[in-house]
Amino acid sequence: MTIFSRIIAGEIPSYKCAEDDRFYAFLDINPVTRAHTLVVPKQEVDYLFDLDDDTLSAMVLFSKRVAAAIKQEFPCKKVGMTVLGLEVNHAHIHLAPLQSEIDMDFGKKKLQLPAEEMQDIADRILKAFNAANPK
Repeated sequence: MTIFSRIIAGEIPSYKCAEDDRFYAFLDINPVTRAHTLVVPKQEVDYLFDLDDDTLSAMVLFSKRVAAAIKQEFPCKKVGMTVLGLEVNHAHIHLAPLQSEIDMDFGKKKLQLPAEEMQDIADRILKAFNAANPK
């Protein structure tokens, strides 16, 4: 079981930003920008492009809705999307608000935000996501 599966199962705490029956979004604990969010499928698959076409398409559309919530709460030029997937063997998409392309540089020093600020960021994204996507 990957660390992301354990987060989805609630075994490891996370800063939840969005969720539906197939996907879970939460703040990256080593963010490149404030509101840097990870989107993962609840189905444990190692590589994004090993997902079946329906799941991959749905994941991108879910990410689009999460990105809209991020942009609403954290005004930026764009929300960048990156797929890396070498550190955790569970498909995931990185979403980060961008003012410039350097904001998405994963080689730079990561932000260290207090837990209270991380929770506030997650709460704001989740509220905006839920308001735009009523169940």
